[in-house]
Amino acid sequence: MAARITLVGMRGCGKSSVGRALAERLGWPFVDADREFELREQQSIAAWFAQRGEAAFRAAEAELLAELLQRPAPWVLATGGGVVLLPGNRQRLRAAGGLVVYLEAPQAVLEERLARDPGRRPSLTGRPLAEEVESVLAQRAPLYREVADLSVASDRPLADIVAEIVAALPSAR
Repeated sequence: MAARITLVGMRGCGKSSVGRALAERLGWPFVDADREFELREQQSIAAWFAQRGEAAFRAAEAELLAELLQRPAPWVLATGGGVVLLPGNRQRLRAAGGLVVYLEAPQAVLEERLARDPGRRPSLTGRPLAEEVESVLAQRAPLYREVADLSVASDRPLADIVAEIVAALPSAR
């Protein structure tokens, strides 16, 4: 069985929820990269992002990803939505992320989920939510697909998503 599962996808696609449920099903530890970042920096990502900017955030995120991927397996890792933007991160994910799963959600679903949780995630473009989601999704979707071993629709019941990922593990075949 693959001893590592890394979840990638847009903000609001369900990485944290799916990751927790998947880890529980497998009996593995769950690591949320965003939560790890906030614990390390002792402030929210939104506050850190506002103070230091996106470039500094992406550099710090890359350093954290490298560390997380070196943790002893098994684990399920939920990454930040923009982790795929840096080529080095995409290389790390392909090399050490185990089974990398892209959680795909339609734009309308992402907008609805993000609208329910407004202040926790920083705006990436300063534009209205619908425009931001459309723009960011267009930029990132090809990068998620580039690193993913498996793409899973995440606008379904949680149990169905977890079952599909578990069925894709090598020992499940």
